[in-house]
Amino acid sequence: MKILEILEVAKDRHLSAEDIYKELLNSGEDIGLATVYRVLTQFESAGLVTRHNFEGGHSVFELDDGDHHDHMVCVETGDVIEFVNDEIERLQHDIAEEYGYELIDHSLVLYVRREGESDDE
Repeated sequence: MKILEILEVAKDRHLSAEDIYKELLNSGEDIGLATVYRVLTQFESAGLVTRHNFEGGHSVFELDDGDHHDHMVCVETGDVIEFVNDEIERLQHDIAEEYGYELIDHSLVLYVRREGESDDE
């Protein structure tokens, strides 16, 4: 239950298992990292949390509140930004239909960097 509480009150909605583990240790809980992973996997199976596996092995968890949203991941900071765009949602359905399919679900992740920042700066 403490893990769910951490996910509910976290300023950053997307936490790694290691982030949750550190929060548990900071609050005086005696728990192992393997247990955190096991509990998160159980929560994922039960539909309580969603796991996102971003490029570079960056996996984070968030509470599954039933609302669909997409993500942007900053390649400089690793920050995860949620967004909803009705036009993108419509286009995805249109594209699937154009190819003779019905869109059931999707995952969209944009890898971004703040304008004006580049690798050679």
